[in-house]
Amino acid sequence: MLQSPAFGHGYRENISPFRPDGDPYDGLESLLRTDPPDHTRLRRLVSGTFTPTALTALAPEITAYASTLLDAALAAGEIDAVTALAAPVPMRMICRLLGVPASDETAFGEWAATLIRCIDPDFLLTPDDIAQRRRAARELDDYFRDLIARVRADPGDDLLSQLVATHLEAGALTGSEVLALCAVLLVAGHETTVNLLAGGILALARHPKAAALARAEPGLVPAAVEEMLRHDSPVQFIPRTALREIEVGGYEFRRGEGALVLVGSANRDPDVFDEPDRFLVTRYAGATPAARHFSFGMGIHYCLGAPLARMEATIIFRLLLDRTSNIELTEEPAYRDQSVIRGPRALSVRLVPRR
Repeated sequence: MLQSPAFGHGYRENISPFRPDGDPYDGLESLLRTDPPDHTRLRRLVSGTFTPTALTALAPEITAYASTLLDAALAAGEIDAVTALAAPVPMRMICRLLGVPASDETAFGEWAATLIRCIDPDFLLTPDDIAQRRRAARELDDYFRDLIARVRADPGDDLLSQLVATHLEAGALTGSEVLALCAVLLVAGHETTVNLLAGGILALARHPKAAALARAEPGLVPAAVEEMLRHDSPVQFIPRTALREIEVGGYEFRRGEGALVLVGSANRDPDVFDEPDRFLVTRYAGATPAARHFSFGMGIHYCLGAPLARMEATIIFRLLLDRTSNIELTEEPAYRDQSVIRGPRALSVRLVPRR
C-alpha cells in the first residue's frame, strides 16, 4: 500500500474518506497529502535541503544547543524530559531552516501542538479541536505571509528564502503552496522528532542495561535510535486511499475506499522480528541488522525529514549517555491524547551525572 501507485490520498479528486471537508487547513496543497504529479514537483523543490550532506552543517549547532540544554537539565536533576530536552532542539532546527527568529519559537511550538491534531482523522476530533486547528492555521498563515514579505525585501540562505525565490522567479510554486509547505515542515519536522526523543529517553530509563551498553559503546547509538523508532513508533498508522480498484491480501478495494496501514503493529510483527516487544539496542547493529522498520513510512511519501531526525537523535543521545550514569523514571509518563501520533506528553526523569 505504501509503495503502490494504486494508493495515495485522493484529495484533489475529492474521493478520500479522510479529507476534512471545508477546512481551511485541508491539506490540498500539503506535501503530506498530495499525489503525483503535484507531490513529485513539491518534494523535488525542498528535498535538497534535507539530504544528509546538506544537513551536516547543522551538526555543530545541534551539539552546542543540546549541550546547553543538558547543562541545565543536569543542574536541575529532576526534569520533564519533554520540555527540557525533547522539544527544544527540533523546534530550534526547523525554525533555523525556515529562517524563523529564535524569539518566535514559543509561538511556533503552540501552533505546532495545535496543528498536529490535524493528523488524526476528523471523526476522532471534537468540534473544539477543529475550531482550534482552524484558528492556528490562520495565525500561522498570517505569520508566514508577513515573513515572506520580509524575505522578499531581504532574502537569506534559509529554505523559505529559496521557496520565495522559486515562487517569484520561476513560477514553480503558488503562494498557497509556499504557505502549505511551511506549515507541514513545521508540524512534521518538529512533532514527530519530539516523540522520537521522548520515547527514546523513556526506553533508556526503563531499560538501564540497554542504556549501559550504549553508554559503554557509543558506536551503538545510531542503531539504538533505529530500535527506538521501531519499538515505539512516533507515527502509529498511515492513512491511504485506493485511487483505483485493486486487490490486497484477498480484499477488493474500490476506488475511494480508505485503509489504515498500522505502522506500530508492523514494527512489532513476530514473523519479522525476534522478540519484537523487547528493546534491544543491538538489533540494528552488526553485519546482519534486523529488517527495516516502517516508522518513516515507505515509497514516495517516505519521510523527507528522516535524515534530520536521525542526526538530532544521534547527537542528543550520545551527549545524554556520555554525561549521565543513569536515567531514572520518577513517575509513569502521561501520554498524548492522540491516535496517529504517539509519545509522552510529560516525562519526569532524574538524570544522574556521570562522574
